[in-house]
Amino acid sequence: MSEQTATGGCLCGQVRYVAEGRRLWAAYCHCATCRRHVAGPVAVFVGYPNAQARFTGAEPAIYRSSPDVERGFCAACGTPVFYRSAQRHPGEIHLLIGTLDRPDAIAPQIHVFVEERLPWFETTDHLPRYAGSSTGADPISRGPDTA
Repeated sequence: MSEQTATGGCLCGQVRYVAEGRRLWAAYCHCATCRRHVAGPVAVFVGYPNAQARFTGAEPAIYRSSPDVERGFCAACGTPVFYRSAQRHPGEIHLLIGTLDRPDAIAPQIHVFVEERLPWFETTDHLPRYAGSSTGADPISRGPDTA
């Protein structure tokens, strides 16, 4: 996978995607809703413009976790694949890094919604941390020892 092309899909292989072009960002999301969606202590996404991503296998099933939010997943195996919100992040799709064929090729750059972080989950990086969304916000810290 190059900076310009990312491929991935679900556990059973029915849902597949290709994202081409420069990615927008990669982030840890600590919000409770994303944690529930991925059934883990944190979700890790990479953002692309909608126009740069396409599904090449089965279309993902959609769960609307709120009126404006779509969470895509495989209807066969249940793997969560993406998040999309036309209001909060217009024109973007957020792919879960764990679904990439090469998840090691994209490292997160920021933490968002750290005010919802589980107290027992911590990383030792010095990435910028945002209380909520990073859109138009200043980071509240740069890692656990600078909070």
